[in-house]
Amino acid sequence: MCPTIVRDYPEWHLGRSDYALWYIEVDQPELIQYLDEIQTRFSDLLLPKQQRQYHITLFVCGFLQPSVKQYDDDFQIQQLQQQIKLLEALPLTAFQLEITQIDSFSSALFLQIQDQQGVLAQIRQQFAQVSAEIAALEYCPHITLGLYREAWSGDRVLQRIQQLPLKSIKIQVKKLTFGYYKAQILQGLLYPYQQIELG
Repeated sequence: MCPTIVRDYPEWHLGRSDYALWYIEVDQPELIQYLDEIQTRFSDLLLPKQQRQYHITLFVCGFLQPSVKQYDDDFQIQQLQQQIKLLEALPLTAFQLEITQIDSFSSALFLQIQDQQGVLAQIRQQFAQVSAEIAALEYCPHITLGLYREAWSGDRVLQRIQQLPLKSIKIQVKKLTFGYYKAQILQGLLYPYQQIELG
């Protein structure tokens, strides 16, 4: 596993502050309790609990800029307005996701999300018409549970994951949120900027 070093990353943010993304807020008490339980069980492997709220990332936009685009990973307010228009053109209603299994990236423990209706892919296609996503090549819907504090062996993490009983919990999605976090704060809070209610 790859440990996350707790530091500022100036070579990434280049003095910019607000890093923007579309996401789904996780606000169901039963699910939050379950996520907290898993996080506690793995607390010896993870960085101390961070401030960032549980969420499902929908689309990573980049550094929010009011007007002029200076770097490739800048995202302008007018691009957000275009994305919202395209989103509103979709016949979107509230939909359901489901948690499937606990899994691991090289840097983080996470909970996999299943989207049987393919709604997330539809939404992402609309966003991608406006800007290229600043993210991994393959989209994997998930809820991050924590970042690894050391380079643990993959087998050790996998064994721990396999010992955990899985719960089946449905996630009701009634709104989509565009927000940002402060790039200088590792795993800092998400601040909502615009929300789209789903009928």
